[in-house]
Amino acid sequence: MPVYFDHAATTPLSEPALAALTQQLSRSGNPSSLHGSGRRARAVVEEARENLAAAAGAHRSEVIFVSGGTEADNLAVKGLYWSRREADPQRKRILVSAVEHPAVQDTVEWLEKHEGAEVSWLPVDDDGLLRLDAYREALDEDPESIALVSVMWANNEVGAIQPIAEIVALAASYGIPVHSDAVQAFGSIPLDFHASGLAAMSISGHKIGGPVGVGALLLGRAIKLTPVQHGGGQERDVRSGTLDTPSIAAFAAAAVDAVDKLPEELSRLSALRDLLIERINSLIPEAVLRGPGPNTGKRLPGNVHFTFPGCEGDSLLFLLDMAGIETSTGSACTAGVPRPSHVLLAMGLSEDEARGAQRFSLGHTTGLADVEALIAALPAAYAQARQAGMAGHESTIQTAATVAKATALVKKASAEASLTEEKV
Repeated sequence: MPVYFDHAATTPLSEPALAALTQQLSRSGNPSSLHGSGRRARAVVEEARENLAAAAGAHRSEVIFVSGGTEADNLAVKGLYWSRREADPQRKRILVSAVEHPAVQDTVEWLEKHEGAEVSWLPVDDDGLLRLDAYREALDEDPESIALVSVMWANNEVGAIQPIAEIVALAASYGIPVHSDAVQAFGSIPLDFHASGLAAMSISGHKIGGPVGVGALLLGRAIKLTPVQHGGGQERDVRSGTLDTPSIAAFAAAAVDAVDKLPEELSRLSALRDLLIERINSLIPEAVLRGPGPNTGKRLPGNVHFTFPGCEGDSLLFLLDMAGIETSTGSACTAGVPRPSHVLLAMGLSEDEARGAQRFSLGHTTGLADVEALIAALPAAYAQARQAGMAGHESTIQTAATVAKATALVKKASAEASLTEEKV
């Protein structure tokens, strides 16, 4: 079995979620139907809504079930923008952090291109934390023209936990709604939708031990939102579509389980995270930890993100994968051209520095043996990735050649190791 360090991308189903999913998959019924099977499915959905709301610090009526974090972000950002602009046409500005997930970033850029939005990208500091001074300036510049603010609760790449309470308080002084993508934060750190003062908050099932394909938008009861899709009028007439009863039941079960175990898991994962950071710093001193320090309280408990100089992050990823360790670069690759992470660039890194990124994310199945396995494999993989070198910025062929070279080095090392064993 591979050693899994990509829980920020998706984490395995928890036992309660698997049990709930299996039970409901054996049943049928559309929760909008009026017959017995439909009423039974509706009861399951409403119980799940109640449980999920309690886990997130929300009222049951504030839970809008959707297909995942991406849909929740689209619904919140587009819906708030359209609703606020309809009420006052001068509200065209969107304030958004420069380190958002593409689900928010691309949505804002689409509104800018097609709907006349004016976007203010809010800068972050070297740790990926929002610069509150720049945020205040953007708010004060012309508050009447601002439709909404969107700042993620915790960053998916470097684990930076944003000061949501301060962000909301500053916007509230002008009556401006704030949305937060809390996909990485929910189930990892304590959060409370009501206490946060947010107008909208996005969460997702498969990040907390639930199934892929289900999530929720927590939407304040007084917040008006223009629907993105239309149909049967389910979910407060905000999100139409037949509800996926099995996935919703499993999502709620995972949420309850994650929140119940949160104090224990926060402590356990933080200790493993700190051990991994300490060992990497000791074994590879030239590697640089990115994001807030582990003792600041501003970093997710399961996030370890380093940049490794002199190598491609993709090469290191493939070398570790061949050694049975599954990790992530945390950056996108579009049309075969390697692109450095926009998060790291916003934090002030150069393109070459950013291209050496590697994210190790821990979760509920991570144990000490997994950390030890990664530590055992990492130095050799890094040395081989450095030997393969950096790919050219513009050439897909060069990128492929770099990966092929790194792979060849691993095969050579493996063959030499096997030969040594035979001789012994």
